[in-house]
Amino acid sequence: MNVTDFVAIAGGLAAIAWVNWYFFLAERSAANASVGASGVQEIAIAVEGGYSPASIRVKRGTPVRLVFDRRETNSCSEEVVIPAFGIRRFLPAFEKTTVEIVPDEPGTYEFTCGMSMLRGKVIVE
Repeated sequence: MNVTDFVAIAGGLAAIAWVNWYFFLAERSAANASVGASGVQEIAIAVEGGYSPASIRVKRGTPVRLVFDRRETNSCSEEVVIPAFGIRRFLPAFEKTTVEIVPDEPGTYEFTCGMSMLRGKVIVE
């Protein structure tokens, strides 16, 4: 093996480490859902290479409306899955899709794309 081979291997390992950190370990700040006139907590989530915001804080016992705004055609982001609430919803490209949940218990509830590459969470307080 020569120096070029070592550089190529090191670059590949660094890329693998970065992808795993970005998709699975990177912490993102949590946004608070706002309560509308109807008493429903609502937040818009942009879907474009990930979820933004990826962490959402809500109050327990109050209905939550998650509005997913899919801004791409990437096949990975074409559905959202919220296992704790039994939800699997198709997200049409360049459209907004509303998902409603009522979190009765405090805790953290994950939502992902269909392949579990894109990740977000609802933090119930």
